Amino acid sequence: MAAFDPWDPAFVADPYPAYAELRAQGRVIRYEPTDQWLVPHHADVSALLRDRRLGRTYQHRFSHEDFGRTPPPPEHEPFHTLNDHGMLDLEPPDHTRIRRLVSKAFTPRTVERLKPYVHGLANDLVGALVEAGGGDLLTDVAEPLPVAVIAEMLGIPEADRPQLRPWSADICGMYELNPSQETATKAVRASVEFSEYLTELIAARRKEPGDDLVSGLIEAHDEGDRLTEQEMVSTAVLLLNAGHEATVNATVNGWWALFRNPGQLAALRADHSLVPSAVEELMRYDTPLQLFERWVLDDIEIDGTVVPRGAEIAMLFGSANHDPAVFDRPERLDLTRADNPHISFSAGIHYCIGAPLARIELAASMTALLERAPTLALAQEPRRKPNFVIRGLEGLDVVL
Repeated sequence: MAAFDPWDPAFVADPYPAYAELRAQGRVIRYEPTDQWLVPHHADVSALLRDRRLGRTYQHRFSHEDFGRTPPPPEHEPFHTLNDHGMLDLEPPDHTRIRRLVSKAFTPRTVERLKPYVHGLANDLVGALVEAGGGDLLTDVAEPLPVAVIAEMLGIPEADRPQLRPWSADICGMYELNPSQETATKAVRASVEFSEYLTELIAARRKEPGDDLVSGLIEAHDEGDRLTEQEMVSTAVLLLNAGHEATVNATVNGWWALFRNPGQLAALRADHSLVPSAVEELMRYDTPLQLFERWVLDDIEIDGTVVPRGAEIAMLFGSANHDPAVFDRPERLDLTRADNPHISFSAGIHYCIGAPLARIELAASMTALLERAPTLALAQEPRRKPNFVIRGLEGLDVVL
């Protein structure tokens, strides 16, 4: 277990050798520092994501006390109110109801209609990068593209969009392992400010509906059932956060991987038809979300080990995506990999509702960079963010 240390910068820089050691140790491993059971194998992660004996929450069945857990501090309440009413952290029947209603607004046609906007914006952002002779791929392309797209989709005015990324970053800090009090304080403040902003936006859309997702969420109904005000706010925050955090990190992680594998980058530059498979392989190769948690609602046995009710399981997506039982030579970047059942978008009822949009955004920015910046090169080696769960870079400086 010494190799698995999510607070060690060396581990965060390259966790994949430690994952290989974990897979060799077994199918489920107790990890005391976070009071979790680690699951490193692809088959187990894939199966557990679909297993209804596990849940993103337990509060639909148990109180904190009945489940043997300590309630969160009262001062964290704004974060938990916001987080716990989003469908990612709910279980049926609430999850089923909210996802069904959200799906009425977040339709494939809605996503398809955004394609010209996504490609146009990607070209504009890359064009500005080229004109400047280079810059930070993170702040110049990777961040503004998905933030603008999901904000456009929700109907958030352009003048208000600069607030979104800082709010999101502060809230997502709570998803790291054992977050500090400072992290919690920032998350609570961001939760309050973000909620107040969206409450005002929803009120404005009630008076003057538009052709946007917030208006669609207000109108969505099924047999007389509608989203509550809090569910709309939490859904909008979830779509904003999940709608760009993973895409931002997948973009910079992906290009950093390409720069470290010049043969694969050359093949991609020679054949742009590889972009779809490249997007999938880069998400597998350096997974933007490394760990996903589930509560054990009923005792579950994994390879002879009983994980008891009340325990927490940590499914290691990054390890599953490098499991040699599923992926041939997993440590090799192969943009032509045909059989690629990566789980970067999760699975089961919590499969990422925004996966089609994320794929469009990643393909659009990659295509624009290949076409308009064919000599793109790394200016200096980037620094990893200290985060383990949400994996990304501090920046990615490039030149032409």
